[in-house]
Amino acid sequence: MKRFIAYFTFIAAFVLLSAFTVMQKKKIIFFGDSITQAGVAPNGYITLLQQRLAKEGRDKAFDLIGAGIGGNKVYDLYLRLEEDVLSKKPDLVFIYVGINDVWHKRSFGTGTDPDKFEKFYNRIIEKIQAAGAKVVICTPTVVGEKKGFVNELDGDLNKYSEIVRNIAKSKNVELIDLHKNIIDYINKHNPENKSSGILTTDGVHMNDEGNRFLAEQFWGYIK
Repeated sequence: MKRFIAYFTFIAAFVLLSAFTVMQKKKIIFFGDSITQAGVAPNGYITLLQQRLAKEGRDKAFDLIGAGIGGNKVYDLYLRLEEDVLSKKPDLVFIYVGINDVWHKRSFGTGTDPDKFEKFYNRIIEKIQAAGAKVVICTPTVVGEKKGFVNELDGDLNKYSEIVRNIAKSKNVELIDLHKNIIDYINKHNPENKSSGILTTDGVHMNDEGNRFLAEQFWGYIK
């Protein structure tokens, strides 16, 4: 009888623990700048992902959190990493940064040099991994939508995108090559060679189609 009671108690505890585990949502954080900050707007890419999960009946399994702040560069992400990411104990973190590190060199003279960009980026990844979360990193998108790499900052964006690709290899983390993918899209869908209006409102920030494009890019890593 004692063995039976002990066995029954063990099974009951196991079932309760399993049920509790199933109920725990996977916490996914999108860590970035103004593009990510806008991602939680009604037509933002994070909102679209939440809607897609709900449509598939899986919204209760995931908690999608936008941690984007306008104007942020890689060192801003590093400085707020503990408060905005690690304290929330995420399961997965998408890092999507780099536009302002390039763009602000021209507009404000406050960009980020390539070597510093790489060092801060590596430290962010190391801290997230040390906390037990998975990391997926993204190349920066565009500053201008003209084809043929004639936008003023295309050269720098190519350089910083290559830095992110190399970081993905050296840190053995997964990569979403947004820079390549958005250029491929623009080459097919910008016959008039416009500087904006294809996926962006101003050459940088996403319009509705751009948010749908981003949602599709991230979806494969969430589903």
